[in-house]
Amino acid sequence: MVLQHGTAGRLCIDLGALVANYQLIAQHVAPATVAGVVKADAYGLGAVPVSAALYAAGCRHFFVAHLCEAAILKPHLPIDTTLYILNGLPLGAEGDCVAVGAVPVLNSLEQIDSRAALARTMGRPLPGVIQIDSGMGRLGLTPDELAILRISPERLDGIDLRLVMTHLACADDPDDGFNERQRTAFDAIARQFPGVPRSIDNSGGAMTPGVGHGDIVRAGIALYGGAPHGQPNPMRSVIALDAYIVQLRTLEAGAGVGYGLTHRFDRPARVATISVGYADGWPRHLSNRGSAWIGGVRVPIVGRVSMDSMALDVTDVPDALLHAGAPVELIGPHQTIDDVSAQADTISYEILTRLGKRYARTYLPASVANPDRSIMA
Repeated sequence: MVLQHGTAGRLCIDLGALVANYQLIAQHVAPATVAGVVKADAYGLGAVPVSAALYAAGCRHFFVAHLCEAAILKPHLPIDTTLYILNGLPLGAEGDCVAVGAVPVLNSLEQIDSRAALARTMGRPLPGVIQIDSGMGRLGLTPDELAILRISPERLDGIDLRLVMTHLACADDPDDGFNERQRTAFDAIARQFPGVPRSIDNSGGAMTPGVGHGDIVRAGIALYGGAPHGQPNPMRSVIALDAYIVQLRTLEAGAGVGYGLTHRFDRPARVATISVGYADGWPRHLSNRGSAWIGGVRVPIVGRVSMDSMALDVTDVPDALLHAGAPVELIGPHQTIDDVSAQADTISYEILTRLGKRYARTYLPASVANPDRSIMA
């Protein structure tokens, strides 16, 4: 049983908005196919319900980062789906991957050789994906490794090559010239694998106009409502997060609040404490700079964000809206995940993936539109 009371707050996840975002991306990249990136438990929103909603909308390709994520998710995916492991496999985990039924991304010659050796041992081909480092300098085969593979293609014997892929380093800035350099480099290298489908675009690349999108795009943050690049953001908001007022007090001018008394009031003030802190994923960096909303009124965070609580200056909020148990909007119509990430000097990915387990979670089915109001009103 999930308690609705006695929690840090309520996190509402609108699967209808998620599906709408998937459909918008699909329209933008057609005839390419859209894969759902559901690593990190679908960016913290729940890989199982998110994948089910995407599957119902037509998604058949899913990406996680680690084998442990694949082991959890794969039993919940229908048989006609493919689940890929972006970070590849540590040596010795090949047999476990076969048992799970996932497809590893092969990021080095060592991983290719290990996969091919197991295929020979099992006497049947094993699926795999090759990732190329086209300039990001993170994961994938280097130019030297590709040269070796070019003169020793037999190293791929036993591997059913499903995809050749790369990752854009600067896709969140479509005007960055490095994007075109990577696309050109990847296209040239991918010719080494004739007839194999190609994947290059993440969310930013997928929503960049005037470029080719390959065969499969890997949509992540845009699915979950984050801006793929720039503003205005074309994606629908997927989450709403509300907290509750747990206590109110009146402080005199000159009084301080929170650890270190880092905020002092220059006037008499009303202060509301809510039970959300950095243990719930609300960044400590928002101390004395972030905000929340009550009844359409912006209320600044005052003092330091604590592990389990933080204080808000609610002096300008009508008294009728201030009482124990009253809702406080942290993410919603007045403040998106991109707004919060900007206040915290970070990115929306980090805000999403840090949201903790102490929120009561509510999923709106794909047939239900997210109401334009506080989720706890």
